[in-house]
Amino acid sequence: MQVILQTGFAEQTINKSRFIAMAVQCTTEREVGAALRAFATQHQNAHHLAYAFRIKTEQGIVQRFSDAGEPSGTAGMPVLKLIEGRDLINTCVAVIRYYGGINLGTGGLARAYGGTAKSAIDAAVTGDFVEMQTVALTIQYNQMDALTRALSKCNGSILRKAFNEQVDLELTLPKHEVVNFLNRFN
Repeated sequence: MQVILQTGFAEQTINKSRFIAMAVQCTTEREVGAALRAFATQHQNAHHLAYAFRIKTEQGIVQRFSDAGEPSGTAGMPVLKLIEGRDLINTCVAVIRYYGGINLGTGGLARAYGGTAKSAIDAAVTGDFVEMQTVALTIQYNQMDALTRALSKCNGSILRKAFNEQVDLELTLPKHEVVNFLNRFN
């Protein structure tokens, strides 16, 4: 699976209709909503905002799409098919349409939305998806430097720390590193 590391944007005009797309990383449905609201705020005069997203949750993969008032299956579905086809996860792709006065037909709409979404995904920087896990850990003060270096090497991070008699930490790190990490610092 792949994930978007840097947001991609694309724009094209087809028969006087202007299509603008954004491909962004979102890890929750709340983040999807925030990204869509921000995109819509930038384009308040747009006629349609179609989107699709696919995110990994503890319950499995959640994917949804919206045609935003366009004929059924002509806007959001082509975008979702692209996300699935590229095996993207934790991804939201949105396409804004400024209607230009010429009807494109169902095939034309699907090609326009899908083509603009494809360009935005192509413009985005993607990388391998690494599933992260949150763990709680208590260490001695003299282990803090070694832990920080080890976290940096595996792309982990400290979410919370409390300095008491020992250091109580909440960490996020790649799931495949958890057992080795806990063995090393317990």
